[in-house]
Amino acid sequence: MKQILPHNAKISKEAKETMQECASEFISFVTGEASEKCKKERRKTVNGDDVCWAMGTLGFDDYAPPLKRYLDRYREVEGDRSGASQRNEDEGGPSSSSAKFNPISKPF
Repeated sequence: MKQILPHNAKISKEAKETMQECASEFISFVTGEASEKCKKERRKTVNGDDVCWAMGTLGFDDYAPPLKRYLDRYREVEGDRSGASQRNEDEGGPSSSSAKFNPISKPF
Protein backbone atom coordinates (compact mmCIF):
# COMPACT_ATOMS: atom_id res chain seq x y z
CA MET A 1 0.00 0.00 0.00
CA LYS A 2 2.78 2.40 0.86
CA GLN A 3 4.36 2.20 -2.59
CA ILE A 4 1.41 3.90 -4.24
CA LEU A 5 1.08 6.68 -1.66
CA PRO A 6 3.25 9.78 -1.26
CA HIS A 7 6.25 9.32 1.05
CA ASN A 8 4.75 11.51 3.76
CA ALA A 9 1.42 9.63 3.83
CA LYS A 10 0.57 7.51 6.85
CA ILE A 11 -1.58 4.39 6.87
CA SER A 12 -3.49 3.60 10.03
CA LYS A 13 -3.46 0.14 11.56
CA GLU A 14 -7.23 0.03 11.04
CA ALA A 15 -6.84 0.77 7.32
CA LYS A 16 -4.24 -1.99 6.96
CA GLU A 17 -6.47 -4.47 8.77
CA THR A 18 -9.46 -3.48 6.63
CA MET A 19 -7.50 -3.98 3.43
CA GLN A 20 -6.31 -7.38 4.67
CA GLU A 21 -9.88 -8.41 5.46
CA CYS A 22 -11.05 -7.27 2.02
CA ALA A 23 -8.24 -9.15 0.30
CA SER A 24 -9.02 -12.29 2.29
CA GLU A 25 -12.73 -12.07 1.44
CA PHE A 26 -11.95 -11.56 -2.24
CA ILE A 27 -9.63 -14.58 -2.27
CA SER A 28 -12.27 -16.70 -0.52
CA PHE A 29 -14.93 -15.53 -2.97
CA VAL A 30 -12.90 -16.43 -6.06
CA THR A 31 -11.51 -19.65 -4.58
CA GLY A 32 -15.01 -20.75 -3.56
CA GLU A 33 -16.25 -20.37 -7.13
CA ALA A 34 -13.23 -22.26 -8.48
CA SER A 35 -13.77 -24.98 -5.88
CA GLU A 36 -17.41 -25.40 -6.91
CA LYS A 37 -16.27 -25.90 -10.50
CA CYS A 38 -13.85 -28.58 -9.36
CA LYS A 39 -16.56 -30.34 -7.34
CA LYS A 40 -18.85 -30.41 -10.38
CA GLU A 41 -16.00 -31.89 -12.41
CA ARG A 42 -15.23 -34.37 -9.60
CA ARG A 43 -11.73 -33.00 -9.05
CA LYS A 44 -10.13 -32.38 -5.69
CA THR A 45 -7.46 -29.86 -6.64
CA VAL A 46 -8.12 -26.24 -7.59
CA ASN A 47 -5.51 -25.01 -10.05
CA GLY A 48 -4.60 -21.66 -11.55
CA ASP A 49 -6.80 -22.21 -14.59
CA ASP A 50 -9.78 -22.73 -12.28
CA VAL A 51 -9.04 -19.44 -10.55
CA CYS A 52 -8.81 -17.62 -13.91
CA TRP A 53 -12.12 -19.17 -14.95
CA ALA A 54 -13.73 -18.12 -11.66
CA MET A 55 -12.51 -14.53 -12.10
CA GLY A 56 -14.26 -14.34 -15.47
CA THR A 57 -17.39 -16.06 -14.22
CA LEU A 58 -17.70 -13.70 -11.27
CA GLY A 59 -17.56 -10.63 -13.48
CA PHE A 60 -13.89 -9.74 -13.15
CA ASP A 61 -13.49 -9.97 -16.92
CA ASP A 62 -10.86 -7.25 -17.03
CA TYR A 63 -8.62 -9.19 -14.64
CA ALA A 64 -8.95 -12.75 -15.96
CA PRO A 65 -6.84 -12.36 -19.16
CA PRO A 66 -3.89 -10.63 -17.45
CA LEU A 67 -4.02 -13.20 -14.66
CA LYS A 68 -3.96 -16.00 -17.24
CA ARG A 69 -0.93 -14.44 -18.97
CA TYR A 70 0.78 -14.11 -15.59
CA LEU A 71 0.00 -17.76 -14.81
CA ASP A 72 1.34 -18.89 -18.19
CA ARG A 73 4.53 -16.89 -17.66
CA TYR A 74 4.92 -18.30 -14.14
CA ARG A 75 4.57 -21.84 -15.47
CA GLU A 76 7.08 -21.09 -18.21
CA VAL A 77 9.68 -19.77 -15.75
CA GLU A 78 9.02 -22.53 -13.22
CA GLY A 79 9.28 -25.12 -16.01
CA ASP A 80 12.67 -23.71 -16.99
CA ARG A 81 13.67 -23.74 -13.36
CA SER A 82 12.58 -27.37 -12.91
CA GLY A 83 14.43 -28.42 -16.03
CA ALA A 84 17.61 -26.66 -14.91
CA SER A 85 17.28 -28.19 -11.45
CA GLN A 86 16.95 -31.66 -12.93
CA ARG A 87 19.97 -31.12 -15.22
CA ASN A 88 22.06 -29.89 -12.29
CA GLU A 89 21.07 -32.86 -10.16
CA ASP A 90 21.88 -35.23 -13.04
CA GLU A 91 25.32 -33.61 -13.29
CA GLY A 92 25.87 -33.69 -9.54
CA GLY A 93 25.55 -29.92 -9.17
CA PRO A 94 23.27 -27.83 -6.99
CA SER A 95 19.56 -28.04 -7.69
CA SER A 96 18.92 -24.29 -7.77
CA SER A 97 18.64 -22.30 -10.97
CA SER A 98 19.51 -18.76 -11.92
CA ALA A 99 16.02 -18.39 -13.42
CA LYS A 100 13.95 -16.95 -10.60
CA PHE A 101 10.32 -15.94 -10.84
CA ASN A 102 9.70 -12.41 -9.65
CA PRO A 103 6.01 -12.02 -8.76
CA ILE A 104 6.33 -8.25 -8.82
CA SER A 105 7.56 -7.98 -12.40
CA LYS A 106 4.87 -7.81 -15.07
CA PRO A 107 5.25 -10.64 -17.59
CA PHE A 108 2.70 -9.06 -19.94
